[in-house]
Amino acid sequence: MLSEFAKEIREEMAQETEPFSIPLKAQKEMPESRCYTVPDLQVILNISRGSVYELLQRKEFKWFQIGNGRYRISKKSFDQWLDGQS
Repeated sequence: MLSEFAKEIREEMAQETEPFSIPLKAQKEMPESRCYTVPDLQVILNISRGSVYELLQRKEFKWFQIGNGRYRISKKSFDQWLDGQS
């Protein structure tokens, strides 16, 4: 039987979403984000989406969930974790 976390991940992975786009002018005026997204971690670590979710499930670093099952990962927490992996 799947855990609730695994069920949520499967549901999110099944949903196709269009990327969110912010106008260039607004991007220049916005402060730097303090969070990474799941796709950010995929690129940084060169791993699959499922592998990122495994890290989230193991609570390797701080993260929180926002609407529609989207996750945000603390940059500070993630960067500290990554630095400790060497």
